[in-house]
Amino acid sequence: MITSSASPATRWICSSCRATAHTRRSIWVTRKQPSPSVSARNCSTTPSLSTPTPSTKRGKLPISPARTRFAPSPTGNLHLGSIRTALFNYLLAKATNGQFLLRIEDTDARRTIPGAEEKLYEDLKWAGLQWDEGPLVGGPHGPYRQSQRLDLYKTQIQLLLNSGHAYRCFCSPQRLDELNRIRHEKGLPLGYDRKCTHLEKAEADERAYAGEQHVVRFRAPNIWPRYRDMVFGSSGHGQHAFRNLSLDELVYADAILIKSDGYPTYHWANVCDDHDMQITHVVRGSEWMSSTPLHVALYQSLDWTPPKYAHVPLLVDEKGQKLSKRNMDTDVANFRARGYLPEALINFAALLGWSHRQKKEIMNVERLIELFDMKLTKGNTIVTFSKLDYLQSHHMRAKIEEGGKALDGIVGDLANALNQQYGTEKFLAFAGGRPLKDLLENMLRLKSLVYLNPSDFATRLSAFVLGPPKVLPDLSISYGQPNMLHHLRVAASTFMLIPEEQWTETTHSETLRLLGKSPDETVSGKTWKALLYEYLRWALLGSTSGPPVSHSMEVLGRDICVTRIQEANLQSREMEKRLTKLKLDEQGWKGDADGKRRIDKEWNAYTLNAQVEEKKDPGQPIPT
Repeated sequence: MITSSASPATRWICSSCRATAHTRRSIWVTRKQPSPSVSARNCSTTPSLSTPTPSTKRGKLPISPARTRFAPSPTGNLHLGSIRTALFNYLLAKATNGQFLLRIEDTDARRTIPGAEEKLYEDLKWAGLQWDEGPLVGGPHGPYRQSQRLDLYKTQIQLLLNSGHAYRCFCSPQRLDELNRIRHEKGLPLGYDRKCTHLEKAEADERAYAGEQHVVRFRAPNIWPRYRDMVFGSSGHGQHAFRNLSLDELVYADAILIKSDGYPTYHWANVCDDHDMQITHVVRGSEWMSSTPLHVALYQSLDWTPPKYAHVPLLVDEKGQKLSKRNMDTDVANFRARGYLPEALINFAALLGWSHRQKKEIMNVERLIELFDMKLTKGNTIVTFSKLDYLQSHHMRAKIEEGGKALDGIVGDLANALNQQYGTEKFLAFAGGRPLKDLLENMLRLKSLVYLNPSDFATRLSAFVLGPPKVLPDLSISYGQPNMLHHLRVAASTFMLIPEEQWTETTHSETLRLLGKSPDETVSGKTWKALLYEYLRWALLGSTSGPPVSHSMEVLGRDICVTRIQEANLQSREMEKRLTKLKLDEQGWKGDADGKRRIDKEWNAYTLNAQVEEKKDPGQPIPT
């Protein structure tokens, strides 16, 4: 009798099943062991994350100076999301007395747009985000363009090839496409089957030196490392790097590091540059979170210390859709062309995802540096551009009140906008020989008029330059007292007595104070003042609401005010007649005291008294 040393459960098994069982046991053992590419202390099977110190908790700034970077590609204009990323990196560096670097990622020559790099420099300088190291200013870790650092990437990739953390792949694009097509048809995840890992290093090097086209792939660890994000906390895959929905068709997430043309991919250049430039903190969009475990694994395979990562939420519109880079409305160049101040745009960008402790939202760069911390929101940030207009108006108002060169620039822009919108003839006629600079500065100090940009403000000044419409809208006289129009005309005419040399805001304010007593005992002083202010605005600007009356009169000038008050008084007389007749009709008045119907007689608004029932002597005829 033949005996077997195998256990009863496995005394007989077919060769294919035995191979499958062996594969499963091997995978199980592999999962239990640390990855050969990552040290055991950084694997998810062991405690890879130490308890954070107070300086690394969410929202806290690092104790030591931070070296941050902004690394745009010259493939288009700088947009709102990019300026926010640059700003957060800038604020983190400046808040910790660190350095802010600029690096140009221009390895994709096909997508590079001529002139885009220079435009990036211009927009960043306009926004006030001056870099400490980078193009144009230099630094100890240059060059700062990736296209000038190709030798560094080749030197560093050799370290990975020698250690076995990377390998050369000679598979043709056709084979890779076919592999992915078959897996896609089977509903399996895509990836690489590591066909070229069976090649000896010497053979692979020989084929590469002979000029055979190939790429260099990273040998992904069995388990992706995790990392602590400064915004999201403990993050990362913590998952197997191979995809084993089918044990017979294993594929791996072996990312390409060096392309067939010899240029590095984003992942490889990013890691090499951040290490070489001693970057300590990386603030970037949350769309890069899925790539961060790969970056951390690359650092660990080279025994380098990875930087701290902070991923900021995506910017979305009010419908929840991601702001498109192709949307020209979100380009920095577009904001500049529309007259937005850099202070307003930076203030706006800082509030997109940052939870500040300031009650007021109006902040300049110095205040932002003083208050900045890493309390960034996790959820997507809805961009509401009305907030930008609000911030713009406040920052513009501050510049106007500050005066100096800033005000001179605003005055010049406004003069061009007024001339363009109304024409030289109308604008000079409005100025009436007054010094143009003084006039425009006075107009800019109309606080109730929101100043967003020169063109918008010129439109808001249309009532000043063009005047009210020829036919003014009817006034809404309160308390049903159309006879108050007579008193309002008398009060408004008082201003026509003020001489030119005393035509100032101070004089008008004092005149309004003296006219504050109601001429009718049935109307309160408060109501009378409201009616008087409404009447003057109506006469001067064609609206019952608007800027302060005394300031508006100074801006308009005496001649224009006198003309407009006279024209308004004429129209108010006609209005008074209509209102008085309507009032009498409402009270049922059909004739005079003698019972004769009043048909052909002209209505006299000054003497008609609608309150007939109050007359003591009914037989006394009504004076006309």
